[in-house]
Amino acid sequence: MRALFSATGSVPLSRVARDYRLWILLVGAGLAINLAVLAFVVWPLSATADASARRATTAADTRRDAQAELTSAEGLRDGSAQAARDLERFYGEVLPPDLASARRLAHLKLSQMAREHNVTFQRSASTPEIIRGSSLERLSVSYALAGEYADVRALIYEMETAPDFLVIDDVFLSEGSEEQAPLTLTLNFSTFYLAARRAP
Repeated sequence: MRALFSATGSVPLSRVARDYRLWILLVGAGLAINLAVLAFVVWPLSATADASARRATTAADTRRDAQAELTSAEGLRDGSAQAARDLERFYGEVLPPDLASARRLAHLKLSQMAREHNVTFQRSASTPEIIRGSSLERLSVSYALAGEYADVRALIYEMETAPDFLVIDDVFLSEGSEEQAPLTLTLNFSTFYLAARRAP
């Protein structure tokens, strides 16, 4: 075998190709095989892996959204059940069961509170009202009382914070005609009670 390179001149490319044809063919074939594997195996597998990763991300997002919806629905269900229990307790324990109990609550309770706060009872009137489309009825009560400002104010505060279901509708205060006369208080309030079954 002769040397490819000499100190005096250059070797033509055709000679190099002819002498090393087998190696050049092997390297070219290896390169072609690598390109074919890259084009027909690696890139499709990479695309498949990317598609699988996207599907996995979409599935995880869908699962997270479904979990959030489930949690929300469970919260709504639990809140609805709690509201139903609270409403049942309110009807059973807080509201008077009938008109007689509502009258007794309104008159007796307010009379006791008035005595405790040194407010004098003058007169009262009450009117039951039917509420259309409701299982409740309303008892409207008007009370006329007289007393000192601090006592009247303490009475109103106790009514507002009492556990009984008494709703103050209107408060009217007026001074007496004499200089030392007590204030006159007209107190309109309501309570509700369960309606008796009515014929349709």
